[in-house]
Amino acid sequence: MAGGMPVPRPPAEIEKGASGVDVLEGRARVLEMTGGDVTAQFIAGAERALAFARANGCTYALLIDGSPSCGSVAIYDGSFSGVKHAGNGVTAALLEKAGIAVFSPADIDRLDALTR
Repeated sequence: MAGGMPVPRPPAEIEKGASGVDVLEGRARVLEMTGGDVTAQFIAGAERALAFARANGCTYALLIDGSPSCGSVAIYDGSFSGVKHAGNGVTAALLEKAGIAVFSPADIDRLDALTR
């Protein structure tokens, strides 16, 4: 939503089994199931999330795994078949690049221990 996309929106995945790092470096796109290229919107959303995190002094982020934006352990492979592969989404990749540690809900106990 922060990138200007409507709700609801068509499903989107990072193409070719690539990752968020690949998208940020221009080697892959985020495509909707309908074929629309929403790469710019995903990058814009990631940049807004990073700006918000920096403005609020965030050092950790808890993001839902699997999406082309927030996936931190595994993301869908771009085939729209429900298959996942190891990798991160665009927002997760940008936050990590900026030094913000990203966790999935499966790692919430580890995150909790770090914040105590």
